[in-house]
Amino acid sequence: MTDPREPPLSEQPFVKHLIELRDRMLRVVLVIVVIFVGLFPFANDLYHFLAEPLMRHMPAGTSMIATEVASPFLTPFKLSLVTAMFIAVPFILYQAWAFIAPGLYQRERKLVFPLLFSSTLLFYAGMAFAYFAVFPLVFGFLTGVAPEGVAVMTDISRYLDFVLKMFFAFGLAFEVPIATILVVWSGMSTAESLARKRPYIIVGAFVFAMLLTPPDVISQTLLAVPMWILFELGLIFSRWYTRANNDEVKENSIGGAAPATAAATVTATVADVTPVQGESVDGSDGEEEDANDSGHGEYEPLSEKEMDAELDRVEAEEAATDVDSAGHQDTDDTKSGPAGPEEQKQ
Repeated sequence: MTDPREPPLSEQPFVKHLIELRDRMLRVVLVIVVIFVGLFPFANDLYHFLAEPLMRHMPAGTSMIATEVASPFLTPFKLSLVTAMFIAVPFILYQAWAFIAPGLYQRERKLVFPLLFSSTLLFYAGMAFAYFAVFPLVFGFLTGVAPEGVAVMTDISRYLDFVLKMFFAFGLAFEVPIATILVVWSGMSTAESLARKRPYIIVGAFVFAMLLTPPDVISQTLLAVPMWILFELGLIFSRWYTRANNDEVKENSIGGAAPATAAATVTATVADVTPVQGESVDGSDGEEEDANDSGHGEYEPLSEKEMDAELDRVEAEEAATDVDSAGHQDTDDTKSGPAGPEEQKQ
């Protein structure tokens, strides 16, 4: 008899998963805090480095301004915190990988880990592309088209929001190859089908760039064209992932792990050879079925709930058998009771 104070067995794995998720999130927060503490003394230097593409194109005698009272302190503080999060991205992805890896097959682990690693590199590459290639062109264009007599003096908090938005947009756009590979790998579509939809994807890239970039053609084109190129790269690598997956399935079938198709073929062959009349090949009655010839491939053990249900069914059948045997015995005793007077005379 189980202790009523103990939780049911079915709830224990879920609680363990929650505890593990909590521990990993606490590790992520701790790492971000440690990195932030190390970066905060250099917050002003970080902001100067971030504002350099704009300061380079501002007219002589102008500078950035702070329109709010707490902006000189809160803006570098916010920049340090966001920078700490960006630096901690590899650790965050590793914690996510360690949480989901036990639930994946060995083949899936080999495919997912390179995707996580490459997605981190692509996100950083998108941010670097935005800082070194896009910002000089965009800020040079925006400051050059200012009307005569208008002094360009950008607020530091508005500039930080704009830059973070651009970083996120380009970092997310550079994840297009990973998204393409996942779509093909999951079976949602094929590389050939995506290639036929290339015109729609190009238009969608320009629409996405229009929504996330400033209202100028330069930044929109600088975001849409790399997305298109990265989509083509994703198509190439998605074909490689599909081919690697098929090769591994073939190796498993050759190495002895019988797939379902091979088992079904063997079952169909045996069904064709076996006579229809219910007789076996050697002439004996073939009513008994071979337990091993199930055609389901590898043996799969029953779960705990299925085992309990099977035991309950067996006990119920045994109880019903005992009741039937007891009823038959009582009927036989009644029929074979004491002989009547006529039988005693005989």
